[in-house]
Amino acid sequence: MSTPTLALRRARWALTDTATLTGRALAHWARQPGPVIVALLFPVLLVLMFGYLLGGAMVVPGGGDYKEFLLPGMFAMTMLFGVETTYTAVATDAARGVTDRFRSLPMARSAVVTGRAVADLLHAVVALAVMLGCGALVGWQWHLGAGPALAAVGLLLLLRAAMIVLGIHLALLLRAPESVAVLQILVWPLGFASNVFVAPDTMPGWLAAVVRWNPLSATAAACRELFGNPGWGGESFAAQHAVALAVAWPLLLIVVCAPLAVRRWRNLSR
Repeated sequence: MSTPTLALRRARWALTDTATLTGRALAHWARQPGPVIVALLFPVLLVLMFGYLLGGAMVVPGGGDYKEFLLPGMFAMTMLFGVETTYTAVATDAARGVTDRFRSLPMARSAVVTGRAVADLLHAVVALAVMLGCGALVGWQWHLGAGPALAAVGLLLLLRAAMIVLGIHLALLLRAPESVAVLQILVWPLGFASNVFVAPDTMPGWLAAVVRWNPLSATAAACRELFGNPGWGGESFAAQHAVALAVAWPLLLIVVCAPLAVRRWRNLSR
């Protein structure tokens, strides 16, 4: 058999196995919808809390509605917090021996990881649709047309893809579902030490620098720009090149974490 034909058969095999394991994850969500519903409603709760309880005290520099400012940041934060979902699912399978059983089957080894990644990306699409609908209900909208809006959605899903790769790597490394608490200790400060809720200029100098270069801040600022929503602005390099950084940060995470996840996957049985 020629090399191109063999490679094609392997690719089809991997795609078939990936589809099977993606279906497995979706079936789990269908049988146990509670955690999925909670994951979808939690960011909606944050929007209502910050938009209505605290929004009256917030002033956007240059004017503008605070909810229109808030929503793009909340979209980005929803993608960031999705790393916990990925981590818990992969770590649970690893801790229960499910991952090892899959590795012993005559299936494409990459399918276990890629199947989870595809399933979580589909979940992210649904979560983002829910958030966009919630935003529309509270008065948020985009103002620059469908093209820039779709580009913003693409940046949000790129951030989620980076979080999927990071979550898979950490889960295969730690293999302990209960250690998601440690992950939350790291993720939550990253989420709130950003420009999602308040302007970096209101913070101490060292913290403002951290916030401006936060990957979440880059995605939030880029989405505000592409949606035509009000933002904090600023003269810093990060503020002036938000779209470029919103592409660069997730790609950097993927380039760094993907090989580490693959290496860890190959060494699981050692």
